[in-house]
Amino acid sequence: MSLSATDRRRHLGQLVALGLGAAGPLRAQPGGLEPVRFATNWRAQAAHGGFYQALVDGGYARAGLDVSILQGGPQVNNRPLLPAKRIDFLMSGNLLHSFDNQRNGVPTVVVAAVFQKDPQALIAHPGQGHERFAALKDAPVALIAKDAQYTWWAWLKSRHGFRDEQLRPYTYNLGPFLANKRAIQQGYAVAEPIYVKQQGGFEPVVHLLADHGFSTYSTLIEAHADTVKQRPDTVRRFVEASLAGWRRYLEGDRRAAHARMRADNPELGEAELEASVALIRRLGLVEGGDAPALGLGAMRLERIRDFLAQMVDAGLYRPGEIDATRIAELGFVKPGPVRPPR
Repeated sequence: MSLSATDRRRHLGQLVALGLGAAGPLRAQPGGLEPVRFATNWRAQAAHGGFYQALVDGGYARAGLDVSILQGGPQVNNRPLLPAKRIDFLMSGNLLHSFDNQRNGVPTVVVAAVFQKDPQALIAHPGQGHERFAALKDAPVALIAKDAQYTWWAWLKSRHGFRDEQLRPYTYNLGPFLANKRAIQQGYAVAEPIYVKQQGGFEPVVHLLADHGFSTYSTLIEAHADTVKQRPDTVRRFVEASLAGWRRYLEGDRRAAHARMRADNPELGEAELEASVALIRRLGLVEGGDAPALGLGAMRLERIRDFLAQMVDAGLYRPGEIDATRIAELGFVKPGPVRPPR
């Protein structure tokens, strides 16, 4: 999607503010803090909350880092900035991006996985026979965005028997779903259910793909391979400060983080943010999976291999095309048990 002149100017302003424009990279700041540029893949939201918490409550500064956050959006693609070394770290959606990077020769490495489960979900109307996940393959209409049709929809077909005949395009407008009680739709489990309740006045049925075998990690922290090799202490401090920020965001006073996110994304409301946090905790996105035994942000090679094998079976990659051992560096997450969510 091309950027309008206004969007280009706004994004250029963000880049210049981060030292990514014509002025060149950021220089060391007074006080000895190391400048770090971190980009997200969407507008500020609760799913980014721990990063903002570490920014506003001094967590990054205590780690010796002067962190700037560049938010993404529907017309802002921050992904090319990482291989170009115009940013230091990138928040990416899931391991499919990492597999694609390796296939395309893009030298990035995952250094932590904030979400143990991908929030990608299918939602349905209550009372329409879609309370069981297995019944969704027989829904007459499935509203799925184009990018998903070429990724996890292939997995749904190969693993769970979904059919292309069900497909209708999802344009991030809830109207068609709300108007058709027999339809199912893709959704981000900490967002669309909130919007359905706001706009439709009912609680949708929510089926998290992760609960049915979609085993990718999500909300990944990626770094350039050169950064991992040449600045491992910076990577370690950023990862540890970010994950500590997530703990404080989920368990402590997050009002300042929400204020900063709302400044970056004025469309956010406090009630929406708090509802999203409640869903993050209830679904075990951060504190579930491997986190209770291995710590927040932890990953296991066996699970990366499992997800890769599923994607090969779905036809997204050829056998042997991706080396799972090169996808992530597992040593930056501090091990330790995680308290279960309250």
